[in-house]
Amino acid sequence: MSNRTVRMACLLLILSSSGCATVRTLDAAKSGAPVIYAGTRLDLYALNNGCCAQERFGTEAPPYPGLDLPASALLDTLLLPFSLATELGVSLGVSGGL
Repeated sequence: MSNRTVRMACLLLILSSSGCATVRTLDAAKSGAPVIYAGTRLDLYALNNGCCAQERFGTEAPPYPGLDLPASALLDTLLLPFSLATELGVSLGVSGGL
């Protein structure tokens, strides 16, 4: 394995062990919590020393929000159509979960 591959594997391991903010906010399903870019917002909230992530987002921020931010931004962007539909109250008939 190349050195770069090992570094990427370590980075992915760190991100997955700390829990992605986007996945955490999807699991929380708190009424009134932000839906659009929720994981990215949670990371930025934690980076700006937000005091009450549990009350605002329904979950705690990951321990390393700076490392999680790029992955959360990417995942939030991929899930943006679903987030917009949820915010607008459109039922997509999608079920399941983690």
